[in-house]
Amino acid sequence: MKSTLYILLILGLFSQKLFSQDDYLSKESFTLPTEDAPHEGTWLQWPHHHQYGLEYTVRLDPTWVAITKALAPQEKVHIIAYDEVEKLRITLLLENASVQLRNIDFQIIKTDDVWIRDSGPIYVRDELDCIISIDFGFNGWGEKSKRHSSDSVQYKYCDSVPAKIGIIKEKRVIDLNTIITNEGGSFDIDGYGTLMACKSSILNENRNPDLPIEVCEFIFEKYFGVSNFIWLDGKMNLNIRDQHIDDFARFIDSTTIITMKQHNLKAFKVSPKDINVLYRSRNKDGVGYTFVFVPLTKRKVKNTAGKSLGRKGSYLNYYVGNKVVLVPNYNDKNDDLANKIIQSLFPSRKVIGIDARNLNINGGMIHGVTQQQPAE
Repeated sequence: MKSTLYILLILGLFSQKLFSQDDYLSKESFTLPTEDAPHEGTWLQWPHHHQYGLEYTVRLDPTWVAITKALAPQEKVHIIAYDEVEKLRITLLLENASVQLRNIDFQIIKTDDVWIRDSGPIYVRDELDCIISIDFGFNGWGEKSKRHSSDSVQYKYCDSVPAKIGIIKEKRVIDLNTIITNEGGSFDIDGYGTLMACKSSILNENRNPDLPIEVCEFIFEKYFGVSNFIWLDGKMNLNIRDQHIDDFARFIDSTTIITMKQHNLKAFKVSPKDINVLYRSRNKDGVGYTFVFVPLTKRKVKNTAGKSLGRKGSYLNYYVGNKVVLVPNYNDKNDDLANKIIQSLFPSRKVIGIDARNLNINGGMIHGVTQQQPAE
């Protein structure tokens, strides 16, 4: 890990803000468990009508029911409901779908949106192997997500979720809100010391305009236990997330990356330069990765009402549970092929296709609305 002195020399004036944090200055180090490590449970923020209206909620409810039904038999599902009325509504939805409630843990917390991967807690292990959470800053994907009213912004409730969960669950939370703005979908780790990310969704003018890349790496080294970095440029304003890595490239293990073939990556707006960097990437031992390729959907995605979204769908925004892998499906001819490829990579788990057509309207998929809490 780079020394604190080295980072101070790089930071200059910025160091006053960064190193005023006691947690940051401590000699502690942490590790981020991989998604396929055993879970205590999965966190979900349930859709509600308070932000986008009733039609939005009704459109998305079936996806959340399907996710919960798939996960609840083998791990706890922590459901964040906007209020007690929403909790009752969600309970009825689950009961009507024959979901057993014994593994459901409801928490009442106001939220703006559903993307807990990006705004929720990120759980790491400390040196005593205890699970704690990291609370990064969240600013609505570079303040792109705002209410119509001039006196409020859409992401403030979601930004407070990690701290509120920490209080409810009586777990230590490391507050990095003033240090770095970072979304959980913007990076991936291989479990062996390598992190992969796009600069466009972390090191940009609308999230961390004054953060040197060396300091960003230092933060990830300290809190995630990584030392090797695969940086793609990414593309600003391609979508609201500024090209999160979890949409098109994921680690399977320390030697394998699942992604798309070159023509599909180009169709997904990944630049030729980034494709070259991705295909030539190496792990911390300098060994090149083996690649497994999954196609895009054969056709452009249509929602359940038949409206075209104008783009093909990715299958790589999947979520790995304790005994299942939830893969976004689109009622497309390539669904079965993608499910089979991903199933071959997780032989001890069952792949379950989750209809993500209505979720994809909002630019995301299954990984973006789930967040794992590792087992103690």
